[in-house]
Amino acid sequence: MRLLRIVCPLLLIFGVALFAQEEKKKKGPNPFENPKNLKLLKPDNLRETMQAFNASLGVMCTECHVQGNFPSDENPKKETARMMITMVREINSKFPDGQQHVFCYTCHRGSTEPAKEPPKAN
Repeated sequence: MRLLRIVCPLLLIFGVALFAQEEKKKKGPNPFENPKNLKLLKPDNLRETMQAFNASLGVMCTECHVQGNFPSDENPKKETARMMITMVREINSKFPDGQQHVFCYTCHRGSTEPAKEPPKAN
């Protein structure tokens, strides 16, 4: 009985530690540490930019990225995203005040498909 009181907590602690290590392994590398294959974006505000894309289009990272291989260009949606970034930058460059007036959300409004016409009035 006394041995059980010692062994059970030890097994519990060992099991929790093992489970915690398994969880760490599943996460994979942090895509924001030493990012690779950045063609248009800068690493200093990458996390905030990706969060804005997620909110503007209502998507998860794997919409454009290959899970576990964020630098990969295998997903064609990543190139589409680059074209859209270029388009937004070009539009904003034409405003004389130098401010950003157009964002992904301007057209997408939380959807992967951009709005092509205003919503119909009831």
